[in-house]
Amino acid sequence: MYLQSRLSNEHLILEPLQQEDFVELYAVASDPLIWEQHPNPDRYKEDVFTTYFEGAMASGGAFLVRDLGSGRAIGGTRFYDLLPDQGEVKIGYTFFSRACWGTSINRQVKTLMLDHAFTRLERVVFHVGALNIRSRKAMQKLGASQIGEEQVAYYGEPAKTNVVFLMTREAWLNR
Repeated sequence: MYLQSRLSNEHLILEPLQQEDFVELYAVASDPLIWEQHPNPDRYKEDVFTTYFEGAMASGGAFLVRDLGSGRAIGGTRFYDLLPDQGEVKIGYTFFSRACWGTSINRQVKTLMLDHAFTRLERVVFHVGALNIRSRKAMQKLGASQIGEEQVAYYGEPAKTNVVFLMTREAWLNR
């Protein structure tokens, strides 16, 4: 499975993240309220976001999410930890501008990514910060099952408690 295929629908495009996207993506990420429920609430700071961005580039599966109507960057997300022998990949590190909150943007992005993942894989795992109620509710609305908690060390950051959600190909296709 190629992790950075361009994915799109009539409203959005997920473009493979490039080094030159830093300024545009940081302009979205610099809003402190985006990160208030996140395990690393300081990610709006440029030096902290730089570490996040380095991890995104190193993952080989990161995307800049762009609104097709305006052409503007509205967030980022990524595939990571691909385990082809186990038929599994993770989706996460997702954030959107506050203008996207309460809209269908997250569902559209996850739909594009899940549809792509399930062309080849059987399982998608999501890590969500334990205190990130907004994202936990989004996972439940998507139909993912909560399967536990674990300590997750984000790239260049200390480990924090995350809730683990699972979506199987079968569950996705039968939703």
